[in-house]
Order: sequence, then C-alpha cells, then structure tokens
Amino acid sequence: MLARWQSNRLQALQRRSQELKLQVGSLLSESQLKEALDASKRRNIYQRCIQLKQAIDENKNALQKLNKADETAPIGNYNQKKEEERSLLDKLTHQLQELAVSISRENITEIRALTEREEDNKSADEEEEAEEEDEEEEEEEESEEGGGEEEETEEEEEEKQENESHHQATSKEYIAVGDFTAQQAGDLTFKKREILLIIEKKPDGWWIAKNAKGNKGLIPRTYVEPYNKEEGQDTSEEEDSEEDVEVGDQTAGGEEVKQRTDSHWSAVQKAISEIRSRPSRVSFILTLWSCKMIPLPGTSIQVLSRHVRLCIFDGNKVLSNIHTVRATWQSKKPKTWTFSPQVTGILPCLLDGDCFIRSNSSSPDLGILFELGISYIRNSTGERGELSCGWVFLKLFDASGIPIPAKTYELFLNGGTPYEKGVEVDPSVSRRAYGSVFHQMMTMRRQPQLLVKLRSLNRRSRDLLSLLPETLIGSMCTIHLLIFYRQILGDVLLKDRTSMQSADLISNPVLATFPKLLEQPDMMDALRSSWAEKESTLKRSEKRDKEFLKAMFLLVYHDCVVPLLHSTLLPPFRWAEEETEAARWKVIADFLKQNQENGGALQALLSPDGVHEPFDISEQTYDLLGEIRKNVA
Repeated sequence: MLARWQSNRLQALQRRSQELKLQVGSLLSESQLKEALDASKRRNIYQRCIQLKQAIDENKNALQKLNKADETAPIGNYNQKKEEERSLLDKLTHQLQELAVSISRENITEIRALTEREEDNKSADEEEEAEEEDEEEEEEEESEEGGGEEEETEEEEEEKQENESHHQATSKEYIAVGDFTAQQAGDLTFKKREILLIIEKKPDGWWIAKNAKGNKGLIPRTYVEPYNKEEGQDTSEEEDSEEDVEVGDQTAGGEEVKQRTDSHWSAVQKAISEIRSRPSRVSFILTLWSCKMIPLPGTSIQVLSRHVRLCIFDGNKVLSNIHTVRATWQSKKPKTWTFSPQVTGILPCLLDGDCFIRSNSSSPDLGILFELGISYIRNSTGERGELSCGWVFLKLFDASGIPIPAKTYELFLNGGTPYEKGVEVDPSVSRRAYGSVFHQMMTMRRQPQLLVKLRSLNRRSRDLLSLLPETLIGSMCTIHLLIFYRQILGDVLLKDRTSMQSADLISNPVLATFPKLLEQPDMMDALRSSWAEKESTLKRSEKRDKEFLKAMFLLVYHDCVVPLLHSTLLPPFRWAEEETEAARWKVIADFLKQNQENGGALQALLSPDGVHEPFDISEQTYDLLGEIRKNVA
C-alpha cells in the first residue's frame, strides 16, 4: 500500500507544490519585515526568489509530462486536478516575479555604484593593456628583419582583434527611436536619436543605461534599437534635415508619405508585431447536449425556432455578450431538444452546440446564465413574439473559490426571472413532491432540465482562446475568423495610424462590415466555407506564415463577403423566418459556386446580371470614436 501511494506521481507533485507555496508565503512575509531593508537581506531574498522560481519551473515541467495512464491507482477528476496544480504554480510564479521586480527597483542605486566601479576598473585595465600593446609593438618594430610573412600574419591577427574589440565596445551602444521622460526616481530621460550605452539588460524590460553626459538610469527597451556607427552617419544627416512636426517617409514605390512624429507612438509601432495572447480567469469549452421535458406550447401558436441563449452572469448583471444556439427536435419526441445535428457539408454555426467561454471577472459568484426560449407566430393574428421556457444558472466556482470540475451537469430549469426564487416552470410537476423515495425520483425525472458538459482545454485550444478578448462567448467553429479580425484590427489601429491621437475615419471594409456578419450566421458560414476551401490549397510553409495568411484572408473576404452584403438578390436577414433563411442560403450557395468555378468574384461583379446596391463611403469606413461611444453607452 505504501509503495502504491509513493508511486502516485500526481499526489507527489501536489505535496511538492504545497511545500513551495509555504516557502513562497514565508519569503513574502520576510520581505515585509523592517530587517529586509538591509542590502544584504535584499540580495538574499532575491537569490531565494530565483531558487524558488527554478523549483517551480521544474514542478511545472514534471506536471506537463504527467499522464493519467502512468498512474498506478485510479484518480478521479485527473485533468481538473492537473489544471488546479498548474494554476497554483502560475500564481506562485507571478508572486515571485513581483517580489523580484520590487527588490531590483530598490537595488538600483547599489547597482549603479557597482557598475561605476566596474567601469572604472575596466577603463584602467584597458589603459594598461593598451600600454602593454604599444610596448610590444615597439619591440616588434625594432626586431623586424626579413620576417615579412610573419609580420603580415601578425598584423592581420591584430587587426582582427582590434575589429572584434571595437565591435564588442559598440555592441552595447543603442540609439533612441523616441523621446522618453523619466516617470519616477531612477529613470533616465533621453531624446530621440540620442546614443545610449547599455550597462545591463534586465528581464523585466527596463535596462540600465548611461548617456553621453555620464548620467545613468532605467530606460524602457522598446524605445531603443542597436546603433550602427557606419549607418548612423548617413541616417543622422537625413534625420537632422527633417522637420519637427512632420517627417517625409519613402515607400517602396518611391512616393513620399507625410507622417507626424509622435515619438511614443513610433516606439509602440516598433514593438508590436502581432496580437499577443492574454490568459483570463475563466477559459473553457462548453458543449450543449440536450434539453429534456420542456413543456409544449399551446396549439394557438406556431413555433418558428427553439433555442438556448447563454451569457456570463454574476447574480446581478450580465457581463458578456449573449450567444444564441438553435436547437433541433423530432416530432416523435417534442419535449426533447438536441444540438449539433449531423448535416451534409459544414455544420451551420447557429446549430453548433460547442461554445467557448472567456471571462476575466473576479466576482466570486461568476457563472453562466442559460435561458431556453421559443420564437413563435400567433395563428389568429400573425403576431410574432418570444416565449421563455425556463432558465438556469451554473456557478463556475465553489464557496472556497475553486473552479468546478469539468464534467457533464444535469441542470433543472427555473421559472420566472433570474432574480426570482422558487418559481416552477411547470407547476403541474412540482419539485417539492412528497411520498416515497421512488415517487420523488419519478417526479424529478419529469422536471425540465438542461444537460451541458464543461470541457477542459488542451494546449492548442488554450493558445487559440488566449488570442480573443478577455470576455467573450461564441461558437467554436468561428474562432479562427474572430482571430483574423482582431489581428487586422490591431494592424490598422496600432501600425497604420499616423499617431495615437488620430481619430480619423479608417477606410477598411473588413473592419466596417465584420460586426454585421456576427448578426448574420449564414454569412459567417459563407466566409467559413470560402476560407476552408482557400486554406486547403495552401502549402504547409504558407500556413505557418501569419502575414501571408492574413493577406489571403483579406482576399477571401473581399471575394465573398463584400459582394454578398451589397447584392440586391440577397434578402434582408430576419430571425426565425424559414422562407427567408432558405432564400438567403440559395443566393449564398449559388454565389459561392460561381466563385469556385470562376476562380474569384471578379467575373460575377463585372457581369451585367449581378446588380448591387449603392453604398455610401461611410459604410466602408471604420469609426474609432463611434465604437468607443457605443462601448461607453
């Protein structure tokens, strides 16, 4: 028994994590004592931070290699426990990093003194070496007689050494790409094109540098780039001739583009290459399985759509967008709704029961609010409306703040609103049933219920979801389209704008029209289908090139979405109208077939049969201020 317990690798790692947690807590408490102000104490704490960080990294690596099949004894909720351990280790790492950064800030003055001494010693050593080299050269000149070949080889070696030493001396020289003003004590103020000597490169992105006057301090690494003296002479002459307000820039075609010199903005543009991943507190996949024992509507109405709407909720207010998934049903089982049916071709995103959930809210009552509903039309009057079939709230954290396990949940529906308690969906089948245990079990089986499954993320899914906004709910089949949109939005706002203060209208059809697609599921399906077809023709090396993929996505978008949005043949989108939905999909399918046969939309656009609605230029532009006003409202 003892051997089996010791061979349980996950439990051993959990014990090790708890030991590390205690050590980190002890270190944090020690750093807050008055004695920690002593320089030697700070250095000791800093070294212990590094050692604990290495131990945590080792535990992370061991945790990553763990496999359920390697365990000798069965362990319940294995993946959930692994995820909890990973979260704990990430939290400990973050605490150590914050402590190390604060200590390194306090040690700036000491580091400066040490670097000054080191530089004085280095300069003294270099002077001594130079004197010795001069003496050796004089002795060699006196002893030169007929050793021409040896002299040439020695001179070549000396030149190589001089070039190498010169390269090493200048390799620490950086040129500022923008102005920077000290934000707090210890920072170094510098101007654009100023040459700085980097003394130490720190991992937190703040480097210790010295300017030409001998002043030292911390600078942000994104404001400097390596300085090449040979190229610097030409570029400095060109830059000196530029104006302070505007600068002339040459494009590949030789055209001059006027650009404002916003120094901070230029540094930001230099640092940004792609949308960075952002982890969130809640990030997982939710699968809608089925709904059972849903009450039937009356005979006086015709049901147009059965659906589930879900959002992130904290018990008081909605914290995210509201995502809708349409359910299917069979006449043999009218009280049972199902999701993700088997279809030919791609599954429409409106029917996809696999949803991603992301939220960074710190609320302890965070959860998912589900509402089952139907869209109907009244037979007598033709009036349309919505009818709620019940709601349920799934809390994502228990009382101690631990995430609920990834498994299937059987959720019983409530009537009324989320702010009302004790209201039954179907009063004829009360949960407060009395009688035998068997009778109570039968009563519970007749209760309206929703079956969902929470799934933990694998590495690929986690990487994809981290590229999305911190708070969002959506269909899993549209993730790649949302990521493309965010990357294009980032390029336009952070790279293409002339300055951070610029709020001019941006001419970009993708940014202007993509939000409309989110309200038209069949158009999203058309874009998904076109992109899947295009992606199947790409080489493996092309699929790894992110910039190339963005360029191809833009081409597909302009070939598929833009013509369809302005086509007179496409009826306006209307929710839960079967005839309209069928007519829209016929137009979309015919257009996609023509594109496939003609190798693009150009022939269809130039054809006299293709009539398109006129549009104003504002419909093809992205209004940054307008979007900000919407978010504030």
